[in-house]
Amino acid sequence: MPDIDMAKLDAITLSVLQAALQQVCDEMDLTFSRAAFSPVIAEANDRSDGIYSAVDGSLIAQGSQGLPVFVGVMQYSTRTVIEMIADGRCLPPEPGDIYIVNDPYLGGTHLMDVRFAMPVYRAGKIFCWLSNTGHWPDIGGSVPGGFSASATAVEQEGLRLPPVKLFKKGVLDPEIYAIICSNIRVADQRIGDIRAQAAALLIGQDRLNGILDRYGDETVVEAIAELRRRAAEQMRANISAIPDGTYHSKAFVDSDGVVNEPLTIALAVEKQGDTLTFDFAGSSKPCAGPMNSVLATTLSSVYLAMRHIFPDVPISAGAFEPLIVRRPEGTFLDAKYPRPVSGCAAEVSQRIAEAVFAAMVQALPDKVTAAPAGSSGNFALGGNDPARGRDYVMYQISGGGYGGNSGHDGLTNGCSTIGISKSPPVEIMEQAFPVLYRHYALREGSGGAGKQRGGFGLAYEVEILRGDARASFVMDHGRFGPQGALGGRDGAVNTVTVFRNGEKHVPPHLSKEQDIALKAGDRVRVGTPGGGGYGDPRERDPELVLRDVSLGYYTSTEAREKFGVVLSAAEFAVDRKATDKQRAG
Repeated sequence: MPDIDMAKLDAITLSVLQAALQQVCDEMDLTFSRAAFSPVIAEANDRSDGIYSAVDGSLIAQGSQGLPVFVGVMQYSTRTVIEMIADGRCLPPEPGDIYIVNDPYLGGTHLMDVRFAMPVYRAGKIFCWLSNTGHWPDIGGSVPGGFSASATAVEQEGLRLPPVKLFKKGVLDPEIYAIICSNIRVADQRIGDIRAQAAALLIGQDRLNGILDRYGDETVVEAIAELRRRAAEQMRANISAIPDGTYHSKAFVDSDGVVNEPLTIALAVEKQGDTLTFDFAGSSKPCAGPMNSVLATTLSSVYLAMRHIFPDVPISAGAFEPLIVRRPEGTFLDAKYPRPVSGCAAEVSQRIAEAVFAAMVQALPDKVTAAPAGSSGNFALGGNDPARGRDYVMYQISGGGYGGNSGHDGLTNGCSTIGISKSPPVEIMEQAFPVLYRHYALREGSGGAGKQRGGFGLAYEVEILRGDARASFVMDHGRFGPQGALGGRDGAVNTVTVFRNGEKHVPPHLSKEQDIALKAGDRVRVGTPGGGGYGDPRERDPELVLRDVSLGYYTSTEAREKFGVVLSAAEFAVDRKATDKQRAG
């Protein structure tokens, strides 16, 4: 890294440029969502945009409203594009070119997360790369939506694209586009998402050129280097405050969707000086089903977990420098071709983050929460709408409870650990697809008990109104609830129940199943996990328990069983004497 002349780059200019680069990414995010056709992007914001180094693809800036899990992933996928261009495996770029790639093994996640990468030129040379990722609602494969719960090879999950030029000198390549459309469902809608994704990059290029024209390329380059140095310095300062030692934890995936046995994530975090080393040795071996995680996703999961813990550190590659992740070779956290991976970004990544939280809460009890719901609640529904005479693919994501912490109860119905994506509005889903939401509410009782209780999950029920459909689920925390911390209880587990032909069906793998045939009148009911509790539940203020019961969050029986608080039915007040006796016992 070159020495920075801070006399030339004053503090005010540095601050302005930091905000300006962030704003470029934020505008790309907004453009992408506003122009996209698919509700999962337009309403749920399952996308992200960023600026990356022309040299090695390292992260310069990312939108504040982009999915955190893409922080590390796009860095690696952009780096892969640069490397493949350099060694001739990919055609060299020209101004206006945009590459498309979704190959998980080339620095990606699952196949539905489609990345675009575009070089930005200044004076005939590449100044940087702009990249974004959008979750396409379908990418082909054996089931609508791509979440094949029982896939045993990546080819069953959909179309896999190496880096190829989708746009050449600004013009969409009709042959590449035809290949894509010939391999996915509801292909006519993809042009809207593709145009939106490209438009976001073009907006970013325009805004970035405006900054460079105003401040000069050299000044911006110096600012980028200084911001990276400061991010690394700030992260090291935070780490230095952690007591030296090794902190151990475990987290569990319900199953891989094929073999009905849990998968173990074993983590040892060693803190020494101003670095943290993450070692996943002892985790389960590569699995048969789609819950394998590619390396880029595993690394990014660690990064995003530390972002949760130290949110004050600016996002850039410098923030990751003090975080050393030993490659988890021989485990399901380092997937190799042709292992299926559809659950890696949405589910396994959150179990990795949970393991980081469970380890770090021992070292930083005042900064780290109990485990959040940790599932994206992936529910894909595909079928034909006879009233409209067309096929559809609906993708539902859902929130859950966050874990309690040293000072507060957990958030209720928060977004997944890995993102900022929210459930699309019920009204939008009912307009776009032949479904009716019969129930959509907070899931009472799901928050784990604790001195600070966990937040509550979501309960919803969807009815098929017309036509035939197929449902698939790739969720998690159906076997084990989100972990409590420091004596807190686990949050409620995820539940899935299908009502069809007058009968009730629960998936054998609890949170995973594919290709469930449905028809008009059939229903799907989902209860998402609550967050883990923090601290001994018997230390919770009885008046807070009374308030929770009055709001319908818990029943009087749950107040007694979970918190040791006895309520007087006649006066609806805390029975102090009975409570003291209950807690003493």
